[in-house]
Order: sequence, then C-alpha cells, then structure tokens
Amino acid sequence: MSDTWLMAYEHKCRDFIEQASIADVAHDIHHIERVVRVAKKLALEEAAEWAIVVPAAWLHDCFSVPKNHPDRAKASTIAADKAVEFLSDIGYPSQYHAAIHHAIRAHSFSANVSPETLEAKIVQDADRLDALGAIGVARCMQVSGALGRRLYSLNDPFCEQRQPDDATFSIDHFYKKLFHIADTLNTNAARKEGKSRENFMRDFLRQLAEEI
Repeated sequence: MSDTWLMAYEHKCRDFIEQASIADVAHDIHHIERVVRVAKKLALEEAAEWAIVVPAAWLHDCFSVPKNHPDRAKASTIAADKAVEFLSDIGYPSQYHAAIHHAIRAHSFSANVSPETLEAKIVQDADRLDALGAIGVARCMQVSGALGRRLYSLNDPFCEQRQPDDATFSIDHFYKKLFHIADTLNTNAARKEGKSRENFMRDFLRQLAEEI
C-alpha cells in the first residue's frame, strides 16, 4: 500500500472523527493526532502493517463515554463496530477490517481485551503513552477538573499510608493507574518512552510536594 493511497483514507478518517461527539476534553482531535503520530513511529520501528495501524489509531475513539460512565467497558467494542462500518462505507479494503476491529477493541483499559497482533499492541501502546509525561499530567487534570475531583488529599497527599482514591483526588490517579502504565506496554520502543515519561511525572510530584 502506497503512502499516497493510505493518506487519502486518513483524510476521510480525520473528517469522520471531527464529526463524532467526544466524551471529554482529554479525548479530542488533538489526542487522536498524537496517538496516530506515535502509532506511526512505533509501526515503523516494529515493522508493523500500516494499513491496520493507521486507521485503527485514527478511529480508536470514534465512540467514547466519560470516565465514570457505567458502560465504559463496552465503549471500545462499540467504537470498533462503528469504525469497521465507516471503513466499509468508504471502500477501505475488507481484508484489514477484522484486524482493525481487534486493534480498536483491545486498546482500552476498561475493556480488558488482550492485544493478539503486533498492530493491536502498537495501537494500545500509542494510546497509553498519551496518558504519560507532560501531556499525561495535563490530561489527568483536564478530566479530574471536569469530574470535580479535588487536587490532592490534605491527609497524606501522595498516598504513602493509604490506598489511592482517584474518584476523589486527582493526584491519587497517578498512584492508582498512571504509574503502572509503563509496565503494561508491549513493544520495546514504547516501554523505553513510557519509562522516560513516567520519570517526568515523578519529578512533577516531587516538585508539587515541595510547593505544598
């Protein structure tokens, strides 16, 4: 598949995403673009099939719900269904549909679906990397603010003597989820980048501790 051929479909995927409703500000078109960019980089390094990785990255959040929605675990499956329906409508080659469906369905934490292909692992890695580093801090605060979470607990703000409660405190989400992401990444390139981004976040909390 030539780059020019795939690029034409990329434009259609982008248009489709821009028309979709987003669940929260942390899953907007900017998130999608970052995931696509990282997924392409990982696909190049891992010699994966771009015809699967690229549309799956563009469409992985074509349906989403807020973080606290009771149907959160179903969202990636619905997104996968919608994505394949859209790709079929625009004439995207059908031999890639099943693999794209799996990659989208498996990208989500909440769905708890193990990625079985290299391409699915790359899409999952690219999405999870966007929860780490400087952008990860910013996205955590965006979502936490929208959900009305307080920044930190006055009693043990860094979860040294208590279990993290990220339904109440923003900083607790680092300990409940974010600091465990790097260890879940699938590819060597993603794990290296993930640890670098995690170290930045730990530095951020050390600075926060000094200030409070």
